[in-house]
Amino acid sequence: MKLGLGLIQTAFSANPAIDLDLVRTAENLGFHSAWVAEAYGCDAVSFAGWLAAHTERMQVGTAIMQMPARTPTAAAMAAIGLDALSGGRFILGLGPSGPQVVEGWHGVSYEKPLVRTREYVEIVRKVLARDEPVTYAGYHYNLPAEGPNVTGLGKPLRSVAHTNPEQPIFIASISPGGIRLTGEIADGVLLSFIDPADTAEIVDRHLAEGLAQPGARCKREDFTVSTFVSVVVHDDANAVMEAMRPSLARQLGGMGARSKNFYAEFARRMGYADEVEQIQSLYLAGDKDKAAAAVPLDLIDRTNLIGPAERIRERLGAWREAEARGSLDMMLITSPQREGLELLAEELL
Repeated sequence: MKLGLGLIQTAFSANPAIDLDLVRTAENLGFHSAWVAEAYGCDAVSFAGWLAAHTERMQVGTAIMQMPARTPTAAAMAAIGLDALSGGRFILGLGPSGPQVVEGWHGVSYEKPLVRTREYVEIVRKVLARDEPVTYAGYHYNLPAEGPNVTGLGKPLRSVAHTNPEQPIFIASISPGGIRLTGEIADGVLLSFIDPADTAEIVDRHLAEGLAQPGARCKREDFTVSTFVSVVVHDDANAVMEAMRPSLARQLGGMGARSKNFYAEFARRMGYADEVEQIQSLYLAGDKDKAAAAVPLDLIDRTNLIGPAERIRERLGAWREAEARGSLDMMLITSPQREGLELLAEELL
């Protein structure tokens, strides 16, 4: 099992910063990679560049760069620079985000996100191949630009910078269609909210369908399945899970509209339809405290590693079994607790 450090707090911090001591601890423990995020504050590219400059061995990934925030060529340009300056250690992690952020923050239509994802990755690959000037005719993207409001003076261009044609691209998804598409066109998937004992119908089947598509980029042995996991070593597991309830209530109740919330839809598929309905109703009505109280503790417990060290060691068995059956390759640890990083490194590396 590979381990990564998930610095997802970079997406929501009011005062952008990275705990460099934590990063160095992870690198010295043998962690494979460190991952930074973005939402509607500081961007992931800035953090990734800073992180690459302060590490030597571990890979640096974005989890994610929001596709609607940048043109595909802009994302490719960022990848070219980050990969070159890091000495080939960059992983381009992309994601569609959700309609509230895409339309409310970026001012871009959320229409047909899976079509956007396919077109986006195809254009990025064309840029990185650097074998000819880039042209593309798609639903969301056309290169050169077309339409009534363009000058018509655009011409196909090829990157002036040398590129890494084998640049790894990971895609974040937890929807059936998104996981299936990721298996077809990407090098890895960034999951979250996973119960390692319950992946067969929620993840594995859809991923296998994508990997089996004609022309799929990877075989399963070359593809990386990763998921974010909170690891908190603490004598009182229930107290920690209680403290995590508000965050999960925000994901299930507020990260998206009632009709389009990927976290809520995923939790429903895990068997929490009634609980999700209650959480959404309370959260969207403004009663965040009651929404948090409605979050099932067993949902938190199933998808994270929390409690005394011995309890975590015992529960790691399910994660090892997921790796053994080919359902998981890398855990991205989101805890800022050094003890948790050290415990997992001792057990898994």
